[in-house]
Amino acid sequence: MQRHLGVQLLAITVLAAIAFWVALPSTTMIRIVNPLNGQSLIERDASYRRGLDLQGGLQVVLEADVPPGTEVDSERMQAVRDIIERRVNALGTTEPVIQLAGNNRVIVELPGIEDPNRAIATFGETGLLEFIDAGFPSEAPQVGERVVTDFGTQAPVTDTANVRVYRTIFTGADLRSAEIAFDPNTNQPQIAFEFKSGEPTRRLAEFTRNNVGRIMAITLDKVVISTPVIRDEIPDGRGVIEGDFTLEEAQALVIQLRYGALPVPLKIVQVRAVGATLGEDSIQRSVRAGVIGVLSVVAFMLLYYRLPGLLANVALVIYGAIALALFKLIPVTLTLAGIAGFVLSVGMAVDANILIFERMKEELRAGRSLVAAVHIGFRRAWPSIRDSNVSTLITCAILFWFGATFGASIVKGFAVTLALGVMVSLFTAVTVTRTFLHVVMSSGLVRNRWWFGV
Repeated sequence: MQRHLGVQLLAITVLAAIAFWVALPSTTMIRIVNPLNGQSLIERDASYRRGLDLQGGLQVVLEADVPPGTEVDSERMQAVRDIIERRVNALGTTEPVIQLAGNNRVIVELPGIEDPNRAIATFGETGLLEFIDAGFPSEAPQVGERVVTDFGTQAPVTDTANVRVYRTIFTGADLRSAEIAFDPNTNQPQIAFEFKSGEPTRRLAEFTRNNVGRIMAITLDKVVISTPVIRDEIPDGRGVIEGDFTLEEAQALVIQLRYGALPVPLKIVQVRAVGATLGEDSIQRSVRAGVIGVLSVVAFMLLYYRLPGLLANVALVIYGAIALALFKLIPVTLTLAGIAGFVLSVGMAVDANILIFERMKEELRAGRSLVAAVHIGFRRAWPSIRDSNVSTLITCAILFWFGATFGASIVKGFAVTLALGVMVSLFTAVTVTRTFLHVVMSSGLVRNRWWFGV
């Protein structure tokens, strides 16, 4: 028993030390190095991410690029908003604000974007991928050249003597997946793609079988990005897009292909930096209120429950470190609503301890020994703690679904931080506090029931 408690206490101590280190504001990078060769095994950003209301960000206004007098129906604009949201989330940006404005505009607000040009290029472009029959190598267009195809919303080409129209064989709608790959010889980034099974794969096999030696050029928004030569039949629908890509360019292209083309072409009409919607004074007051609330809870637990309250306060500090470390590692964008969810979960952690301690006091008043009271108190309080936390997690899932369905990112942030806080508080309130109490009881240093509030 003593050895088992020692192992648990050591594990909690190591976990707490790591959590405190990660949670420190000064820890902005986590890097684990292989001692054998000095190469990084893990290297990732570990800084806190703040939302628009806390740090400001970038606002981009996009407008449907259609001929004057052309009306864009609301369903297509809603599809545009949804696709842009998927692209933005793929950039690693959380808590974006993406909303429709009027009949033909989309407003995108991004917190803490480091490379605004890359972000705009990724989510703002139409992303129309086409595989075209470009003829033999001597007559094929060059990479970077803009071409005219027989697919799309552009006006029909009548002067075919001066403008050559290429036939579109496939589009991005025929793709099943796209992901980053690397050339095994040059380590150059590529885009590995796979066509959908069935008709698209069959047509690809037939076209490549009948056109060996010709160019099947690949264009994005009518600009040639690759001109591969068909060397053999492609029977399985899989291939790669080769080009002079940087890794960032390849990642942006994969995002555009993976999350679909915009049904309406867009143009950028305004780009500007936006300040935090909450003033610095409001933020400081919110932090001050949170600190006062936590200190009040700590004082109450210490005065009313004495030794168990002291141990619960230590567990509460460990809870805070683990939760903040998780916010960094996942990562979670901290908005004022998200911080409110975190503070609310502090109350859930204390509530679990109160249920346990009150059960312990009941057992002590009934004449149980201290060791038995601790054991029975945890066992009998567990069903109530389990049910209350599960019900809270169900509510968080509903809130998250609501936020994801209706574009309420603030609600999603609140649900995520509350759910994480509840799960961590369940661990610290039950496992950490119980281990501390068992260690104290097994030491034999505390025998007076006064230390337990009785």
